Order: sequence, then structure tokens, then C-alpha cells
Amino acid sequence: MIISTRGRYALRVMIDLAENSEGEYIAMKKIADRQGISLKYLERILPVLTQNNIIEGTQGKGGGYRLTRRPEEYRVGEILRLTEGDLAPVSCLQCGAEPCKMRDECRTLPMWTKLHSLIGDYLDSVLLSDLMKKTVTR
Repeated sequence: MIISTRGRYALRVMIDLAENSEGEYIAMKKIADRQGISLKYLERILPVLTQNNIIEGTQGKGGGYRLTRRPEEYRVGEILRLTEGDLAPVSCLQCGAEPCKMRDECRTLPMWTKLHSLIGDYLDSVLLSDLMKKTVTR
């Protein structure tokens, strides 16, 4: 499993909003400038976060984006699942995957299932507020 640029940038945007908004809306251009992310790329990430009520946005003068919750109420796993989709390490464990013909005989499936669980549990244990501290000890 490789986390794409989209997932990594979404986390950076969330950290930026958490550290800079203080309840106010932050213009997309300011986020882009601080994070070194193109506006075009942000235009693809922010709607996903907005549509899923992770952040809220407003247009016009004074418009921009802000968090809908406190940083300690966001789990990294939640954000990555929205931007990356399923975090399964192998295709047969992805949501909606066709059942594998070898499922009953597969000797590696228990290992992949455990890895999938470990990844999910770990990412769900890390909070946005943890990322703001620059060191994650979970």
C-alpha cells in the first residue's frame, strides 16, 4: 500500500487549517502558498473533504475553508479513507472486491487480513492533533 500525493496533501491541508484558522475561514491560496501545493491540486482535494463534512467552505470575500471539529476529533484513518479509498494491502481485501477463487485455500490471506487490521487500527489511533506536535508516539 502506498499513500498517494492526494492523501498526503489532504493531511497537510488539515494540519494547516488546524494550526492557522482559529475558527476563521482560510483562503485556498494561503493554504496553497504555505504548503507548496498548486491551487489546481487543492481544487481536487478540498471538495472531497467538504462533501464529507471534514471541513467547511464558503465563497466570496472572507471565504475559504475551516475545520468542522477540533483537531483531536479527527482520525488520520478517516481522512485517508476519504482521499485514498480502501487502505487494503491486497486487492482481494478491498471493499466490494470479487471474492477470490483461492480464498478458502489461500495461506497468505490471514496474514494480509491481520496487516489490513493493523494498518487501520494504527491510522485510526493517530489524531490530527498528534500530527500538529510533529512527533507521533502512538
